[in-house]
Amino acid sequence: MKKIVGIRFKKPGKIYFFDPENLNLNANDKVIVETSMGEELGEVVISKRNMPEEKIVSPLKKVIRIATPKDIKHHEENKIKEKEAFKICEEKIKKYNLDMHLTDVEYKFDNSKILFYFTADGRIDFRELVKDLASIFKTRIELRQIGVRDEVKRIGGNGICGRELCCCSFLNDFETVSIKMAKEQNLSLNPSKISGNCGRLMCCLKYEQPVYEDKLKRLPKINSIVKTPDGEGIIDSVETLKEIVRVKFKDEDDTFYKKYPASEIQIIKSADEDTMDEEEKENLKELQELEKLEIQDKANTKDEDI
Repeated sequence: MKKIVGIRFKKPGKIYFFDPENLNLNANDKVIVETSMGEELGEVVISKRNMPEEKIVSPLKKVIRIATPKDIKHHEENKIKEKEAFKICEEKIKKYNLDMHLTDVEYKFDNSKILFYFTADGRIDFRELVKDLASIFKTRIELRQIGVRDEVKRIGGNGICGRELCCCSFLNDFETVSIKMAKEQNLSLNPSKISGNCGRLMCCLKYEQPVYEDKLKRLPKINSIVKTPDGEGIIDSVETLKEIVRVKFKDEDDTFYKKYPASEIQIIKSADEDTMDEEEKENLKELQELEKLEIQDKANTKDEDI
């Protein structure tokens, strides 16, 4: 076991573990920590606790000190500088007629580097832009291309549920989402209804998926033949969270439906695989494109080296 504290540099943002050494740290404390890019100011979001060493990425960097009023003032001054640098960079992008969209600017705490985050459809030759910015700010300049999910996370907004976007409130990492998750959660397979503000599949599909996977193990697939208290029928639909199934019966020329708790039916013959409904067939091309973009985003995303 090793003592750690969890530090976050931006809200929302990923939480990183650091060695608190002998410092008495509490949640919400501002601290100066050692990173691969020099000293940084962060906030304690996980107070000091023991954690198994196998869950820690070694070597564990250290918390240098609790931030002083001078440190905090310097950090706030950098935030003001970031806004000014943003305006200047936008003007230079127009000057060089570059097909890129600036989304954020970040000053490193020690002013050793300024990072400019942008989105673009392809590769951008920004060498002249970097030279120009370096001559203005007299420090190291780095332009970092990010994905559309990261862009929306930085901009903020509300989802179709009416709440603040998950990536802007509590979601620390972006994980791969699939159309299969939407199918298993009985959601509409209309791309516009399962995509977030970023134009990618909604992140909530991923973190809700384990609950559905657990329940689906106990539930029959659609088109399975089952035995019910009222005789044999075919599974027409499944209410996964409630563990209720709707069974279709045929009585000569008549067809009728009835719902049962899953515990009251027995599977006679399980369907081999899930069928593709009309909505999925209609939107198949767009759904495949969404999954393709998902894979590309994952391949291009790199965690920041702290």
